Amino acid sequence: MSKKRVLFITQEMNPYTALGEVSDFVRKLPQKTVEKGFEIRVLMPKFGSINERRHRLHEVVRLSGMNIIVDDEDYPLIIKVASLPGARLQVYFLDNEEFFRRKFVFHDKDEKVYDDNEDRMVFFCKGALETVKKFGWAPDIIHCHGWMTSLVPKYIKTVYQNDPIFQDSKIVYSLYNNDLSDTFSSQFLEKAAINDLGADQLSEYMTDGKATLAKGVLNHIDILVEGSESFDEDVKALVDASDARVIPYVEDIEESVMQCIDLYKEITADEEEEEA
Repeated sequence: MSKKRVLFITQEMNPYTALGEVSDFVRKLPQKTVEKGFEIRVLMPKFGSINERRHRLHEVVRLSGMNIIVDDEDYPLIIKVASLPGARLQVYFLDNEEFFRRKFVFHDKDEKVYDDNEDRMVFFCKGALETVKKFGWAPDIIHCHGWMTSLVPKYIKTVYQNDPIFQDSKIVYSLYNNDLSDTFSSQFLEKAAINDLGADQLSEYMTDGKATLAKGVLNHIDILVEGSESFDEDVKALVDASDARVIPYVEDIEESVMQCIDLYKEITADEEEEEA
């Protein structure tokens, strides 16, 4: 029997970034998932703060060379890879000179939020799915972590719904209390458009001229994992109203990791029963 496949798409991961609960959790979860017998892939942005020499990143030429459209502009996508220290897994990094070469992650040295975070998010979400297609590797489960991955579920359930790489994938989304979308511009939906999916079809990601990523993402996932202990009232109301199955927050990180792995086992067991 072939191993079941889990794709992790994350905005952060220790030791490459050390920004808080997302980075720490995603450091432990893929490693434990491999140890429990799953086959995995991990994708994250190659922020300029990541030291390529120290972490031994190198370009994967066969995967690089694609162009990703953001706001009607073409941006080259470079794929790099590194082996995670102390673990039997590799991490793939999506890089672009325009979006990811600066030496800070989401804020500048004065803690001012970058004006183009929305563009960087669109580039990353589109680039991640095209990279997986280039892998030729169909995941049973796609587990997204953080606001920067919020367009992935919508794209999979619409533009890529009949693609053999993604058509059988179950989508798990970990929601964290670190959303920066209140700084997005009114042009966000136009930038997020892809193929025949225009701004009108993405309208659920915007309310009264403001981006509402949680509202958009909750309509296109199978399972929501609460990655933070609390959320603001508006986000909590969206979670409570969602049709998605909700896995409550667990404070202990080891327990939370095992809760996710049990979830993966449950999902893939259900898939085997459907095939039988």
